[in-house]
Formats: sequence, C-alpha cells, structure tokens
Amino acid sequence: MTKAQALSQAERTKLETAIGYEFVEKDRLDWALTHASARTHKAGNYERLEFLGDRVLGLCIAELLFKTFGAATEGELSVRLNQLVSADTCAEVADEMQLHLYIRTGADVKKLTGKRMLNVRADVVESLIAALYLDGGLEVARKFILSYWERRAVRPDGARRDAKTELQEWAHAKFGVTPVYRVDDRSGPDHDPRFTVTVEVAGTAPETGIDRSKRAAEQVAATRILEREGVWQSQSIEK
Repeated sequence: MTKAQALSQAERTKLETAIGYEFVEKDRLDWALTHASARTHKAGNYERLEFLGDRVLGLCIAELLFKTFGAATEGELSVRLNQLVSADTCAEVADEMQLHLYIRTGADVKKLTGKRMLNVRADVVESLIAALYLDGGLEVARKFILSYWERRAVRPDGARRDAKTELQEWAHAKFGVTPVYRVDDRSGPDHDPRFTVTVEVAGTAPETGIDRSKRAAEQVAATRILEREGVWQSQSIEK
C-alpha cells in the first residue's frame, strides 16, 4: 500500500468552500478522505468516522423530515428517511461535490467500479459528516447536511419505496411471479460505466433501464414498469 498524501492547500481550500466550513483540526479532513487501501501514520482510514457519520446523518434527516412533513405517518417518514440516507443518495451528494477528486487511496480510485465505487463515494460522505461533527459540533454537521439534503427531502419521489421491492410485491400480488433481471450490456470506461438491464415480469411487457451501476439500472427498469402500469405516478427517470 502507498502512504496517503495530505491535501494540498489548494485542494483543501476548494473542498472547504464546497463544504461551507473551515476545519480547525486539519488532519480530520484528511482522515475523512483516506480509504482503507492507503497507509497512514496517524488515525488510519475513514471506517470509524463512517460509523459515526451514518448516525449523525440519520438524526439530522429524521429531524428535518419530522419538521417538514407534519402530517406524514411514521411509515411515510421511514420511507423518506431510508431513501435520503441510502448509499445512492450519499453517492449522489459525493458526485455533486466531486469528492472522488480528493479520496486518498492506495490505488487509482477511478479503477473502482460499479457498486464498490458507489459505496466508497457514499462512505466518504458519511465520514466527512462525522469529521464536521467532531470538529465543529452538531450545528456545523447539520448545516452541511441541510445544504445538500434539504432540497432532496422535498423531491416528488421522496416518499417512494425502493423500486425493486415495490415491483416484486406488485408482481407477486398480481401475477404470482418474481421479476427476473438480465444485464444486456456494459459499456463505457471503468470510471464511468453504463449498464443496460432488462426486467421481465411474466404476464406483462418487459422494460429496460440504463445507469452507472447494475443495481441502479435495475431500479430504473423496475421504475419504468411501475410507472407504465400505474402503480406509481410517472416521474422523469432519465439519466
């Protein structure tokens, strides 16, 4: 393994601007960005921070939803919470911040593909939240979370369940069958792959989804059937 290098001053300034906070303990930011494949001489990799950040994120999102959706049931709040703290949403925030440019790893991070890469991006967001919490307290962490999650919390599809789970329950109830997913194609470079997946439900026409990971493409395909069959209200799901 190679030793992780600290952020340059230019990198630190750019990232702290995106975060909206200047760290007091500079090592905390480096720690939050260090993958387990990199050798360090201090605190280690971000895995412990990820554990804490996951809890801080959950608390702040639960509070946000509780205040925003005063008439929502516990079940609806839980669905919204699960979507907002999911790996997909955390990775989406990481992409918005371009965090992949700053992750310290023993190998080129662009060689990490598919679900593994999605998880790395999501984990770094959670570790960053923990670093903010430790450095500045709950209010600093909450401010960062709200800046990236508040608008996501009120999206029209925010109360939707996981599309694959919803499709499976619908297929079981309507046709007594389980959806079958098939990867039709995988294209693009390793750092930006495109998966084409078809889902078939015996008794109705198949649908195809395209996205940057196999799981995400499956979700797109499942969503297309749910919307086509009127189970879900139609939303734009183009990538």
